Amino acid sequence: MRDSETKVFPRKRIRFHIFVFLFPALLVYTLFMMFPIFDSLRISFYVMDANRIPRFAGLDNYAELLSTPKWREDLLNALRNSSVFFIINFCVQNPVALFLAALLATKTRGGATYRALLYAPTTLSLVVVGFVWQMLLNPIWGIVKTPLEAVGLPYHPWLGLESTALIAMALISSWQYIGVPILLYYTALIAIPEQLIEAAHIDGASGWKIFWTIKFPLILPVAGVISIMTYIFNFNAFDIIYALKGPLAGPNLSTDTMMSFFYRTFFGHEFQQPNPEMGAAIAGLILCILLVGVLIYYFWQKKIENYEL
Repeated sequence: MRDSETKVFPRKRIRFHIFVFLFPALLVYTLFMMFPIFDSLRISFYVMDANRIPRFAGLDNYAELLSTPKWREDLLNALRNSSVFFIINFCVQNPVALFLAALLATKTRGGATYRALLYAPTTLSLVVVGFVWQMLLNPIWGIVKTPLEAVGLPYHPWLGLESTALIAMALISSWQYIGVPILLYYTALIAIPEQLIEAAHIDGASGWKIFWTIKFPLILPVAGVISIMTYIFNFNAFDIIYALKGPLAGPNLSTDTMMSFFYRTFFGHEFQQPNPEMGAAIAGLILCILLVGVLIYYFWQKKIENYEL
């Protein structure tokens, strides 16, 4: 190629003001999120000797957690309960949110009011939510008990029985945070071009067929984002369980999730002494479990993008 024909590409200018605006948020996120995560992983590789001096032990804490009968039993119980909590949220919250978002996406009177009412529980304090639902479902003096007995319906103490306590907490969590997936689904649905919907109507497609053959495939990436958010936020659920149960119950109970297992191990509980090293190992295991779900979502998303291309 001749020198006269050589193309000169202009150098991209580095926009330093972007880093100026990102630095405060990055600093706060690093101090309060990233540093505790890496420090917790560091602690998980140490054990305390007889003189209470930390000694590097490699993967000994993880091996003990997975092999010792006492730890393994509590771990499997917490893992099972966390899985149940996530599955209930996923199977209840997401379909209901999609249904309500589809209704809100239609031009209905008072749509703004309905959106505000459905999103309102998400803005409530967790302490308020726990107190209100304890007042409603308390097996002794719950408000729901009196009207049910007045009309001759049986009352079931949802929060008072081991067999139903976790289910009740998962449903309460679904109710409180359903506003987030509704908002995301609604935003994706109203962004679909009207020309596609009108063309489908002209071809004689029903509303049900239009939704599943046109709308849902277009919002499938948003459904993937909501699914991974549901997985991350509910698999390591702790706050709603702590608010409803008060002081955390002991091991081998239906409400002992992975995060409550970590909490009572790391900080101690009436059933056991604090064990920060083993608690950090539990936190590391939770991180690995969450990373597996994130990686599955990542490869699924890449597959969808390659298919679209």
